[in-house]
Amino acid sequence: MTRRFLAMLMALAMVFALAACGGEPADTEESVAPTADPKAAADAVIAALTVPEDIDAAAVQGVEDGVLTVAMECAYAPYNWTQMDDSNGAVEISNVSGSYANGYDVMMAQIICDVYGWELEIVSSAWDSLAPGVQSGLYDANIAGQSMTADRMAQVDMAGPYYYADIVVVTTKDSEYASATGIQDLAGGTCTAQSGTIWYDSCLPQIPDANLLAPADTAPSMIMTLTTGQCDFICTDVPTATAAAQKDDNLVILNFAGTDGDFQFATEEERAENVNIGISVQKGNETLLNAMNAVLNQMDSDDFNAIMAYAISVQPEI
Repeated sequence: MTRRFLAMLMALAMVFALAACGGEPADTEESVAPTADPKAAADAVIAALTVPEDIDAAAVQGVEDGVLTVAMECAYAPYNWTQMDDSNGAVEISNVSGSYANGYDVMMAQIICDVYGWELEIVSSAWDSLAPGVQSGLYDANIAGQSMTADRMAQVDMAGPYYYADIVVVTTKDSEYASATGIQDLAGGTCTAQSGTIWYDSCLPQIPDANLLAPADTAPSMIMTLTTGQCDFICTDVPTATAAAQKDDNLVILNFAGTDGDFQFATEEERAENVNIGISVQKGNETLLNAMNAVLNQMDSDDFNAIMAYAISVQPEI
């Protein structure tokens, strides 16, 4: 275990002692609920990781200089967000002076870097520029809450999953849709989701007679569309919904997973590729792909949820 990795464990211990959770999340079957002792849960996950013996960190393509350059929106909480200081382990954004990135994606990137002794560089990028940036070699990887879809994996290779994110609907407590038990109960509602996502392109169109607004550019703007009354509900994933509900107790999460009223996919494989969240690397960069998988394969969904619960607990009011 490297000194940097041990230092990270100590830093996380201090962070958890200071972190305070927001309001209680809405009840859902799959919500990322805060644990009684998130520090212990997260520390146990990290402490159990080992340096893979079959990976030569110095020979990984793109990271020969010891720096892993990772792109993300820095505006997609709780996966990633921007803050104005380095509190709670935030990492400076190299192309936005005076700004720092934090969130689940940053934490997972830092864990991978600390396992191999790499320095982490975070770059802020628009969602639509993420894949082209990796394809061109501008970034070593995208760790940005991206689903492992067939279309995306035709452009890049993807390590992971590094999270499993069920699809849910979010509305408000006073909405006529708050008691919906399936997508059929959302018929006729005004709705939206984030641009370039399965939520907007495939899920919301399944709702009968849905009034589909233009997609939101970012997750915060999607949530604002709901909270300002411009739509009746939005479609997103469990972490995004849970983080929003913890900051606004007027929000209700509707999870139809496992019921006849859930969003439908042609096959279970198609459902999985839209729920599994992965890390993008350049096509053919097997050394980086294998290095990342060697770390991720040491963790399971419970471990991922422990880190996500920590990310949600330190998410600032943004």
